[in-house]
Amino acid sequence: MKKKKIAMQLVLQVLLIGASILAIMPFLYMLATALTKDTYTMPNPPILIPKEFYTGNFVSAWTSNSFSRYFVNSLFVSLVTMVLTLAISTASAYGFAKLRFRGKNVIFNVYLFSMMIPAVLALVSQYTVLNGLNLIDTYRGLILLYISGGVAGNTYFLKGFIEQLPNDYEESVMIDGGSRFTVFSRIILPLCRPSIATLAILSFMGTWDEFFAALTIIKTASKRTLPIAIRLFQGQNATQWGLVFAAALIALIPILIIYITFQKYFIKETDDGGVKG
Repeated sequence: MKKKKIAMQLVLQVLLIGASILAIMPFLYMLATALTKDTYTMPNPPILIPKEFYTGNFVSAWTSNSFSRYFVNSLFVSLVTMVLTLAISTASAYGFAKLRFRGKNVIFNVYLFSMMIPAVLALVSQYTVLNGLNLIDTYRGLILLYISGGVAGNTYFLKGFIEQLPNDYEESVMIDGGSRFTVFSRIILPLCRPSIATLAILSFMGTWDEFFAALTIIKTASKRTLPIAIRLFQGQNATQWGLVFAAALIALIPILIIYITFQKYFIKETDDGGVKG
C-alpha cells in the first residue's frame, strides 16, 4: 500500500513538472525572440535559447512611440485603482457583514445586480455620466470607472469571509472601549489580509490589461494607457517580432512584481494565522 502511494505521488509530480514545462515554453519562446537581433519572421523551428543575447529590442521598445510614458500612465492608474478599490471594498464588506442598518439587504442586492450587467453594456451609461461631470479624457474619470466595476465583486467576496469571523474579537474590543473603527482596523483588516492580497492581484491585473474602457474614455494621446500603446505598437511593428515581444515582456514586469509580492505575503499570513497586535 505504501509503495502504491509513493508511485502515485511520483506520477503526479512528473505530470505537474510536464505541465509546468508546457506552460512556461511560450514565455521562453517570447524571451528568446525578444533577445534575437533583427527578427522579422517567426523563427522556424522555434528557438528557446538565443545564440547571442541582444538587448537592443528592449531599449528600442522602451524609447519608441512614447512607450515609457504610457507605461507610467498605466502604472499610476492601476495602483490608484487598486488602493481605492480595496479600501472601499473592505469597508463596505465589513458594513454588510457585521453592521445592522435599514435597507442593508436592498443595497446589497443592488450590488449583486450590478455584477450581472456586462461591462460593455454599462459603458454607454457610464460614459454619459462621466461626460456630464466633465471627467471624459481624465484619469479621474477612468479610475472612477474602474472602481465602480470592481467594488461590487470585491465586496461580495470579502463579505462572505468576514461573516465567518467570530464576534468574540469585536465584543472584547467594544467592551474595552474601542470603536467600530478600532475593530475594523485592528481586528478585521489583519484577519482579511490574505483575501485582500488576492483581490489586490486581481484588481491590478484587471486594470493593467483593460483596453476597451481606456480607449473610450481617454482621447489625448499623451494620456493613453499601456494596452492601447501595445496595440498601436503591434500595428506599427507587425513584422518586427523581436520588438513586439520585447514590448509585451516589459508590460508583464509590473504584474509579475505584484504577483510575487502579494503571493509571499499571502503565504506568510496564512502560516502565521491569528491577529497581530
